[in-house]
Amino acid sequence: MKKLILFFTAMFFSFSALALEPIVGVWKTIDDETGEAKSLVQIYEYDGKYFGRVVKLFKNPETTAVGIVGSPKIDGLDIIWNMSADGDRFRGGKILDPKKGKIYTCEIWVAESGDLTVRGKVGPFGRNQTWLKQEDVEIIGGFVPVIPKQD
Repeated sequence: MKKLILFFTAMFFSFSALALEPIVGVWKTIDDETGEAKSLVQIYEYDGKYFGRVVKLFKNPETTAVGIVGSPKIDGLDIIWNMSADGDRFRGGKILDPKKGKIYTCEIWVAESGDLTVRGKVGPFGRNQTWLKQEDVEIIGGFVPVIPKQD
């Protein structure tokens, strides 16, 4: 009986982990105004929370994040932090718009297409972006979150 309980417990946690995995990886962001690829963001798990770091900025890689303490380069900056699984979505964290230096509440989910829907919002108002999964990009390991602070 104990073996059966252990088996079902292991299966439950295995399937739970699988449900969370689709957001971990590298995603291509698209500029809302031009429709051009803007950056690659790697979403990673750290200490039970999910974070997103810009790992490549396609244009002007020296661009800095306006309004963030120290004006760090956007390339290498965590722009999503402290996301937690909540059913089929990830909530409870924040997202940074590095061009404006604004921080918003964030919600993330995987669409039926397999793309990632990322929503930044203030109260009931917000906007969605679609990020495209990148299978052929090397995933970088060992990230430790660095949470940006506004000036």
